[in-house]
Amino acid sequence: MKEVANIIAAVTVGIGFLCAEGAPKTYPGGKLGKMVKLGEDILLHTNTHPLTKDFVGNKLTCVNCHLSGADGKPGTGMGMSTLIGTATAFPAFSGREKTVQTLQDRANNCFMRSMHGKRLIVDSEASIAIAAYITWLSTGLSIQMNDEYPIGPLNMKKFMQSDKFALIQFNATHQNYLKGQTIYKKKCAQCHGMDGAGNEENPPLWGKDANGQWLSYNTGATMSKLDKAPVWIQSNMPLKEAGTLTDQEAADVTLYINAQERADFDLKKGLLPKEEMGHYNSAVLEEHQSVRKNFENFDLDIDVIRGDKKIK
Repeated sequence: MKEVANIIAAVTVGIGFLCAEGAPKTYPGGKLGKMVKLGEDILLHTNTHPLTKDFVGNKLTCVNCHLSGADGKPGTGMGMSTLIGTATAFPAFSGREKTVQTLQDRANNCFMRSMHGKRLIVDSEASIAIAAYITWLSTGLSIQMNDEYPIGPLNMKKFMQSDKFALIQFNATHQNYLKGQTIYKKKCAQCHGMDGAGNEENPPLWGKDANGQWLSYNTGATMSKLDKAPVWIQSNMPLKEAGTLTDQEAADVTLYINAQERADFDLKKGLLPKEEMGHYNSAVLEEHQSVRKNFENFDLDIDVIRGDKKIK
């Protein structure tokens, strides 16, 4: 952990000036520049882009989590999940996959979880384009590979806050769920809808559409985790009011949102046949997640939390 802190300190000094400016001012030339622009377009229109729409199983796009900054480019927002500096951390070790992951591995795997779809084909045009765009956002920054987490330096300090949220969630009760519901109604529903379905401008947070298709991230996504999601929420939401939620408020609204109906995660269903997808860089070949299991990880009974079962 001390080494991680040193990485954060060293990189933050060198990265501060650049990140204030958002993305680089110019694209690379030639075919590389075209690939960077393609990656940018995919991040903005992931669920409808012809190269990625068949790999997405919900209504989300990459920019829904990797928010745009003042320059309007995906991933340049400076809250949790900024993509500025991310490429400098890779290759990086991932405890989830228990292997050293490339930047493409990290992005491709997100399609199975946050996008509730299929992992992108190794070295496909879409995979390379996404990595090219993210790498471009780290232009001029020093390489600082991360041997503990597949997370960029600007996100590391915020990511470590998940420890405090874990302690809060282990003590969650039905009353916290109700408080989270109240916070959602006051500060979230205007954009995301009372039913969590979102609208044309704001992403869905849970549930299905009229055709029975899942709208949002599944239970394998980082945002489905009770200790990780509050970090993102507190850092980014409400829009234009980021940082105004207390730790308890961020934890409570996460409890409410992630107690709602969303798709289970089955790793094998997110993988294409090997002959089509190519090598899957992971030592973990089976993983099953559900709303119930995500709550059980914090010794919580989802029925009690939602008030569906009397507390004994």
